[in-house]
Amino acid sequence: MLTELIDKRKTMLTDSEQHKEKRNELNALASTHARERNQLNGQTRECVDEAQKHKELRDENNKAVQQIKVERNQLNEKANVLFEEIDSYKKEHGAISNSRGIKEIQKRIDKLEMDQQTRVMNTDKERELIDQIKQLKHQIKEQEEELEQNKEIHTKLQEAREFRRAASELHATVTEKAELAQQHHDLMVECYRKADKSREAADEEHRKFVEAQEAADAEHNQFIACQKELRDYDKVIGGIRKKGKKTKVNKEQKAVRQEAEQVFQQFRAGEKLTTDDILLLQRAKLI
Repeated sequence: MLTELIDKRKTMLTDSEQHKEKRNELNALASTHARERNQLNGQTRECVDEAQKHKELRDENNKAVQQIKVERNQLNEKANVLFEEIDSYKKEHGAISNSRGIKEIQKRIDKLEMDQQTRVMNTDKERELIDQIKQLKHQIKEQEEELEQNKEIHTKLQEAREFRRAASELHATVTEKAELAQQHHDLMVECYRKADKSREAADEEHRKFVEAQEAADAEHNQFIACQKELRDYDKVIGGIRKKGKKTKVNKEQKAVRQEAEQVFQQFRAGEKLTTDDILLLQRAKLI
């Protein structure tokens, strides 16, 4: 029975070590997934923060576009008023017959420039639009050159040109700000895309972390159960060994007692005792 218990204890000890080793491996794996998850969460936060910065810059540029557009439109309106007066003069004096007025041409230019700024088009289409704008501006220039010969409207023409020049500069700024706003918008979208990707990866690492941690906990519980059974085996085996040792001592004591009684009888019969005989009688507490 004792041998069987010792063998079972050895098997249990092996199982305990295996569960302990597996638990440690799974805890290490869980820690790896936790580090990866935390790193990815950090990347997500960085991407979101960067996206927010681009969003703010986009909104600032869009706000500037709206403000500058108001100023540009005001300047264009002032120029239009003057060009209307010039066109009225042309009609009255037949300066340029059967041709569109400067204001009408400029409105067409403004529309084309707005299309260039806001519409998505291929390279050929954009080049065609730019050519149209150039031709219309050339028409305005031709009319202005003819009108400049008239001293009556020379001052108005110069003033209108100045308003239009200033409006054109603001339009260039509008285009620049709009392009910047679009660039920051595209960067913002890209940052959010990266944030979504790293967030998904972090969620996957967290799932693996939980899975490994739960498996490690299960192995730990198995290890604890094995340790409890080992303690139970130790108690039983220790009890059996103690009982066997006590039985052996009792047998030895009984044999010594029997031998000592024989020597004691010899002593009573008058036989001479040796030193060993005396020591034997002392051990048996007969003297």
